[in-house]
Amino acid sequence: MNLQIAYIAAAALGRVSAFTPSTISTARQTIFRSASSSTTLNMSSEDTITLGIFGGGTVGGGIVEILSNKADYFKQLTGKSIEVKKVCVRDASKPRDFTLPEGCSIVTSYDDILNDDSIDVAVEVMGGTTDAKDVVVGALTNGKSVVTANKALIAKDLPEIETLLSTLESGTQFRYEAAVCGGIPIIRSMQSDFVGDNIQLMCGIINGCTNFMLTAMDRDKKSYDEALSEASALGYAEADPTLDVGGFDARSKLKILMRLAYGMNVEEDEISCRGITELTKIDFEYAKMLGGTIKLLGVAEKNDAGDVSAYVAPCYVTNEDALSSVNGATNAIEVLSDNLVSSIYIGQGAGRYPTANSCINDIVALAKGDLNLLPFNPTSETKFVNNYESVFYLRLNYRDQVGITRQVGEVCEKHGVSIHSILQNPVAKNQESAFAIVTDKVDYAAILKVLADVEALSWCKGKPFYMPVLRDDWQN
Repeated sequence: MNLQIAYIAAAALGRVSAFTPSTISTARQTIFRSASSSTTLNMSSEDTITLGIFGGGTVGGGIVEILSNKADYFKQLTGKSIEVKKVCVRDASKPRDFTLPEGCSIVTSYDDILNDDSIDVAVEVMGGTTDAKDVVVGALTNGKSVVTANKALIAKDLPEIETLLSTLESGTQFRYEAAVCGGIPIIRSMQSDFVGDNIQLMCGIINGCTNFMLTAMDRDKKSYDEALSEASALGYAEADPTLDVGGFDARSKLKILMRLAYGMNVEEDEISCRGITELTKIDFEYAKMLGGTIKLLGVAEKNDAGDVSAYVAPCYVTNEDALSSVNGATNAIEVLSDNLVSSIYIGQGAGRYPTANSCINDIVALAKGDLNLLPFNPTSETKFVNNYESVFYLRLNYRDQVGITRQVGEVCEKHGVSIHSILQNPVAKNQESAFAIVTDKVDYAAILKVLADVEALSWCKGKPFYMPVLRDDWQN
């Protein structure tokens, strides 16, 4: 019976598809590990912890470099030598920009690490959600602790990973500090610093590429296309930047943070997600008139009923707000809670050494024997709701005719939306005719109804643009 349970757990994660001698062996090993109920980290040696790294690129190279440069310090700190035994890459003949440690070999087969019993920790920095999943699941199933920087994998398969971890002994650890905001230690903080607190709001700049672009559009007056081109040239944007500019990368990170903060598993598609592709120079002009700027934010907030709503979207932020001055590729997260009130984390959200540094912190924690029995924190009964309240900014492009503001007012009145103010700059030559509306606090659902009705009016050109205003007290 136990053998069948272990098999089912592995099969649910796509690790095995049929009973074979090898799968039976794997399942039996899982049972034995669960039965042992170990309270110490699984290691092949008392004085050495050995690593197998999947991915020899930017981050993988950074990990090797830091471990080599600080080897003596880490030995004093942990009482153990930390050794990289193997690095798995796709092309072994490709030149590397780091020096392999003595005794370390380059391999091209995942099994060279997964099936090596002398390797204690698998470090996954290869990216993706297919092969990376096989690597993570295979390593955990074989009793190796895992350190990963893969937010897409965790966001996609968090419940499955958690189920697998529950079948393993506690000495098999799963660490993922680098998966959210690169070098900012937000995961560790969520796991330890807020356990006696109640988080009411999380909001943050959690994608470096888009923050770089928005800084260029605001400060340097560049167009969207110009900002994207510069971000690509500097390596902040991928060849296909959709995950960044569409807000999807930020949404994956927000989902992970919501699980840690509120104990809830939410499907990514349930979180409202809008990127920066619809923003124009006009929006930044109006934001400046209002006394602020625009940032792409991930926001999760608990309402008075105790339910949580969340979204990723461009947001108007006043110049007095701490997030407004976070520019370039820098990330920042603010956490509002009952006990600590306001905590702000600012740092590098991506790059070779910031990301590698977070991986190193996880590796050192494992070498010290630190155990985390619930890496995603306990679950809760907190409910997720797809609606939220906010002040909203609306930008409407128009064909000039009589009665436009009257019609907009009638539509807003129809759906219970109160208008706070209307903004309109003189229309310059070759500039789109557009005016902006700032509402009072209103339901997101009501705003969608207003936008649908306005878009159907004869003078409206194209789809209206909208974004939340971050703070209720934005005028103060």
